[in-house]
Amino acid sequence: MSQTRKRLRRALRSRRFVASVALVAAVLAFALLGPVLYPRDPRALVSLSYDPPSREFPLGTDNFGRDELALLMHGTRTSLSIGAIAGAIAVAIGTVVGTAAGYWGGRAEELLMGVTNIVITLPSLIVLILISVALDSRSLAVMGIIIGLTSWPWTARAVRAQASSLRAREHIYVARLSGASDVSIMLHDVIPYMLSYLGMAFTLQLAGAVLAEAGLSMLGLGPSGTISLGLLLQWALLWEAVRQGIWWAFLPPVILLTLIAFGLQLLNASLDEIYNPRLRRERQAA
Repeated sequence: MSQTRKRLRRALRSRRFVASVALVAAVLAFALLGPVLYPRDPRALVSLSYDPPSREFPLGTDNFGRDELALLMHGTRTSLSIGAIAGAIAVAIGTVVGTAAGYWGGRAEELLMGVTNIVITLPSLIVLILISVALDSRSLAVMGIIIGLTSWPWTARAVRAQASSLRAREHIYVARLSGASDVSIMLHDVIPYMLSYLGMAFTLQLAGAVLAEAGLSMLGLGPSGTISLGLLLQWALLWEAVRQGIWWAFLPPVILLTLIAFGLQLLNASLDEIYNPRLRRERQAA
């Protein structure tokens, strides 16, 4: 408990951590509370095509006369939801594969890491495109699943290294002598010691999944029947908003995607500094 309090105090003293949390919280509030405080139907035709920002429509309207601010709020919510699903799946698979490989070692590690390395060599974007084209319907959940299933290997490799170092710890030997099974040891004595690292891995997976969804949506392979940040960019390109200089149709989604990626990357870096004494010493020495 004392170690937890020390880390909490260290986090609160870190400007990088506080800034990243504030940025991520602001994006979440925009996505979750925005539609409640600004309850306008994003699909309703409320004005003319590409009306500029005004008091009634703070971010103007799109090509069909729909409120851009309402579209942006709902699109951010969808993109974050897909990212959360994909991040959870990727971290879960990576944790299982990496922990098993690192704890068992030997042939099991060679086999699991061999499969992991094969998946890493596959061009993930091309695989995502092929899978998306093959699907008749791409719901929010389906998009999250297919992105998560193609992005777990990097987490698995990193978790394997952590698990390999943990299996030589004293508490692991004690657990083995007490007769605990390998699965029980991994669940109760290995994975709990990596929770901070898994949290950092999730932030990176979430950021990557949001950007992957945006890329697929810009190619017309995004989620069906819903609005996302990538879909807003596809519409802006399709209806030539970029060429015509209608900035309110494409700049806000770009800014949101940048804030999401930057905020999560900054949060990951700050957490790494909090949990990694070597990084703290290097920063203090600099």
